[in-house]
Amino acid sequence: MLISVIVITYNRPDALAAVLEGLLAQTDQDFEVVVADDGSTADTARRIAEYQAVARFALRHVWQEDRGFRAAAARNRALAACRGEYVVMLDGDCVPAADFVAAHRRLAEPGWFLSGNRVLLSRLFTEQALRERLPLHRWGAGRWLAARLAGRVNRLLPLLRLPDGGFRKRMPRRWEGVKTCNLSAWQSDLARVNGLDERYSGWGLEDSDLVVRLIRAGVGRKSARFAAPVFHLWHPEQDRSGLAENRRNLEAILHSDEIRAARGLGQYL
Repeated sequence: MLISVIVITYNRPDALAAVLEGLLAQTDQDFEVVVADDGSTADTARRIAEYQAVARFALRHVWQEDRGFRAAAARNRALAACRGEYVVMLDGDCVPAADFVAAHRRLAEPGWFLSGNRVLLSRLFTEQALRERLPLHRWGAGRWLAARLAGRVNRLLPLLRLPDGGFRKRMPRRWEGVKTCNLSAWQSDLARVNGLDERYSGWGLEDSDLVVRLIRAGVGRKSARFAAPVFHLWHPEQDRSGLAENRRNLEAILHSDEIRAARGLGQYL
């Protein structure tokens, strides 16, 4: 099974490089990467080209014009370019552990999507990691414990590894808390709900909308916690001026029976 990893980015080539380094080091290499670029400058294109020259996996760059925060549209364009039957979504500031792809593959199951979690890095530690190009994806328990004791990360619990089991399906219809920085689903299920809804403009809640519609379409939530963590690099808080309108959109979806995005993936297929 070919897996497509979508990495969304915007004008942060140093963080994107850390993510791509993590993907280069994956124990499972049967995947492709599609960078969903929300309008970055040429610096990002040059950085991607450097990795295209050395990556063992296919690496494609899907760019859209910079017209503000349009994560839903960027991910939809990347989805349309994916060749895999299973899709893993990852943010361009979330460094995957070396077994990240392998864990998503192992836990993937028809009729379910996977939701993972993250470890948050402090601002100073993020700056150091990017400046010194620290191989966070290769760090062991001892180094992460030292980082936690120094206040460089917010928690260690996501780094525990547990096997598959019934506990992962305890909340099949809970949409709250799912983030597209660490989410995977079958391409056919994402197509069935027409991908993400591009009516969400600016930061926030387009991922909640997607999950609500997946669950309504009969796709259950399965937990990838304690299996596939990512290390979230610090960044300034996004502009949230459009959040009120996005909340109204989400409320409308929650009180409807809609499954397909009103303006979604289909326009790119």
